[in-house]
Amino acid sequence: MSTDTPLVLRGRLVTPRGILDDGIVVVDGPTIVWVGPTDRLPRGWAAPEPSDATILPGLVDLHCHGGGGASFPDAVDAADAQRAVDEHRRHGTTSLVASLVTASPEILLLRTAVLAELADAGEIVGIHLEGPFLSAHRCGAQNPADMLDGDPELVRSIAGAARGHLVTMTVAPEVPGAEEVVAALVDVGAVPSIGHTDASAEQVDEAVDRGFDLLASRSNGRLTATHLFNGMRPLHHRDPGPIAACLAAAARGELVVELVADGTHLADGTVRSVFDLVGAGSIALVTDAMAAAGMPDGEYRLGPMAVRVADGVARIADETGAIAGGVAHLLDVVRNVVAAGIPLEDAVLAAATVPADVLGRRDLGALAAGRRADLVVTDADLAPLRVLRGGAWV
Repeated sequence: MSTDTPLVLRGRLVTPRGILDDGIVVVDGPTIVWVGPTDRLPRGWAAPEPSDATILPGLVDLHCHGGGGASFPDAVDAADAQRAVDEHRRHGTTSLVASLVTASPEILLLRTAVLAELADAGEIVGIHLEGPFLSAHRCGAQNPADMLDGDPELVRSIAGAARGHLVTMTVAPEVPGAEEVVAALVDVGAVPSIGHTDASAEQVDEAVDRGFDLLASRSNGRLTATHLFNGMRPLHHRDPGPIAACLAAAARGELVVELVADGTHLADGTVRSVFDLVGAGSIALVTDAMAAAGMPDGEYRLGPMAVRVADGVARIADETGAIAGGVAHLLDVVRNVVAAGIPLEDAVLAAATVPADVLGRRDLGALAAGRRADLVVTDADLAPLRVLRGGAWV
């Protein structure tokens, strides 16, 4: 136990077991030591006055390209990348996976090494590569000229540059060599993620079966789907494609689907349908945020691509006008999902607990004794008031 006086917080708590309308969280040093109803607070700790605040676990974003004017795919040093981390942390994302986009192998290795410095320092919880083994037909806001066939040796080189911090990589199952890439990812300790794909449902089924078998010995034994619907062949009743296959795999408990439920990437009705179909326990809410998160409209970059943000929507500045990532914080996504009709406890499960499980981090993602003291204190409208990370106020 810490020699410091424990921190005792009171409010409406969102816990893995549901919502406590009047609960207390006790933090001792970097750790949560007690969570429960106010009337059951053990002797020795004094209950604070009642509070209208809502207390959530620190949020966990599995897919984020930047924020605060800084871009992970363009960061030349750790200090530059840290600006993006700080932007999201101030808004309640206490654990963040930094995402790169498709680029040349040389650039990917350089950027991975920069992000590894932040991971070594505990500022991020891992590195995600969105490419380069993707479908040029479903490139979205990425550069198709840099996309490659599967290369397991490149995977191993990137993992080496990541120094143990490569946690996931997006792969299109139909790309030649994708099966070898999936095996290499599992071998280096990373989770394969299906995305930016024009694959058939059968190709996705095969990739999920293979990946799930390879991950069977790990505590986080599910694949993920990178921002379901976006960057994928659309669903058709005679050609179900990757979307139907990913939803079915998620319903079977073999895969976690990412949703960029920011009000731009997906309609609210789509979000509700996915929660109804697969349940919050198979969903990870993500931001897919780029440098403009927390910033005004204007001109930005996402790797090699020029991006224009207008009316809060980021699009590639060319004739395609493809959506180029998000500009929301993860707490904004939670707020949007709740406004769409999803219970708060389900939204928080998908924005904190499930992503932590994908990472194999049982010390994060929940208001529960023994977890790291990562908390977000919000008002009744889920606007952030204070953020606690590892027992220290941000």
